Amino acid sequence: MNRHRSAFEVADAVRRGEASAADVVALSLSAIEDVGGGPGGSINAYTQIFHERALEQARGIDARIASGDGAGLALAGVPVAIKDNICTSTGRTTAGSRFLEQYRSPFAATAVQRLIASGAVIVGKTNMDEFGMGSSGEHSAFGPTRNPHDPARVPGGSSGGSAASVGAGMTPLALGSDTGGSIRQPAAHCGVVGLKPTYGRVSRWGLIAYASSLDVIGPIAGDVRDAALALEVIAGADPHDATCSSRQAPSLVGSLDEPVDRLRVGIVQLSGEGNHPAVVEAHRRAADRLADAGAELVEVELPNVDHAVSAYYVVAPAEASSNLARYDGVRYGRRAELAPGDGIHDLFIKSRCEGFGEEVKRRIMLGTYVLSAGYADRYYLKALKARRVIKQGYDAAFDEAGGVHALLVPTTPGPAFKIGEKSGDPLSMYLEDVYTVGVNLAGLPAVSLPAGQAEVDGSRLPVGVQLVGKAFDESTLLRVARTLESSMAGVLA
Repeated sequence: MNRHRSAFEVADAVRRGEASAADVVALSLSAIEDVGGGPGGSINAYTQIFHERALEQARGIDARIASGDGAGLALAGVPVAIKDNICTSTGRTTAGSRFLEQYRSPFAATAVQRLIASGAVIVGKTNMDEFGMGSSGEHSAFGPTRNPHDPARVPGGSSGGSAASVGAGMTPLALGSDTGGSIRQPAAHCGVVGLKPTYGRVSRWGLIAYASSLDVIGPIAGDVRDAALALEVIAGADPHDATCSSRQAPSLVGSLDEPVDRLRVGIVQLSGEGNHPAVVEAHRRAADRLADAGAELVEVELPNVDHAVSAYYVVAPAEASSNLARYDGVRYGRRAELAPGDGIHDLFIKSRCEGFGEEVKRRIMLGTYVLSAGYADRYYLKALKARRVIKQGYDAAFDEAGGVHALLVPTTPGPAFKIGEKSGDPLSMYLEDVYTVGVNLAGLPAVSLPAGQAEVDGSRLPVGVQLVGKAFDESTLLRVARTLESSMAGVLA
């Protein structure tokens, strides 16, 4: 079986008995090795690979299908990669950090359990920016992940390993997490589809927290249909997660090909400043293709979105400061060796200095500062007010009379940059999130999909566009995305 077949095609072939899950998984494991996706390889997309466990799981799927018990397995035999901040009961869950280098979760995240119940086979854990804090895939304790289109460049972050796995054909599906663009941004840089669901659509139980009011688990896939299929599987209420909506999991795949000629798509006008010409062209082309498909285009202004990066980099670090306080070298995780005479305070300091990377330390210090006495009102509370205003801006675009059904914006300001290019300039790195963080602040669903290519230093690098939808309306969002994807096939060939 071709390793570039979609998850939908793989599952259908396995259910029909036209392919065995064991052969499919063996091909995926071979692909990881061939392209250097394993730990320390040329792409370095994985922190761990579950060779024997994955094959054992696949043989179990084949046995179920042979006994006539496989009809309901939506992802029968599909190899799936899991971002290493999502708990699995197999292997370690490190969050890309030395602090959790040896941590083994006693349970699997709800999203992972639902994948396994659907017949998916977990082949490994993917590399990531430590604790999800990064926009490039460089901030991992286990070395940077590299872009499969040009290994000298970043894959995006923080779900860089998951996007690289799908982009290089190692797996047809992967799970990532998105706090400020960490699914969509690497999807754009690796030329794949990244879907951030509505906040509360997918359970966060088993996701190692970065910023709890922003974090979302979602799929990265080769096409929109696979992303929709994966979301159908992992979405839905969960009693373990109080922030998870009680709404019924949506039916998405069946409505993907419905026409969009009655839908209005808001086109967010770009200033052009700071945007690569290929991004501007991809955005324009995508708008034209949607118009050709019958969608009504409406110019939309989101005047407060410019403040989203500033608000995000107060709110997210503040929540991270609180969430990461649990890593103290006492209860679990890395514990530093103490010198004679050292006390508990020394244990905290040494463990955190050894366990956390530079970017995580930077964000913890920033978050602690904006929460400190005398500064919380000036920074944190003001950022929360800005967050509310940003959400109101999105709501107005969707809810006012004649409001739009989706918004079209770029995913990133430019194609993937070179590894190390922005490492010494955190502000420049943070501005990579300019088009993604507002969606998280507003809790809305969004999907990034390939929309063009940029010629940079002899490399052809993917460029993505992003569609943003109304809360809990992934069905309409993915219909528009599927139409756009279909119309772009010739451009991306």
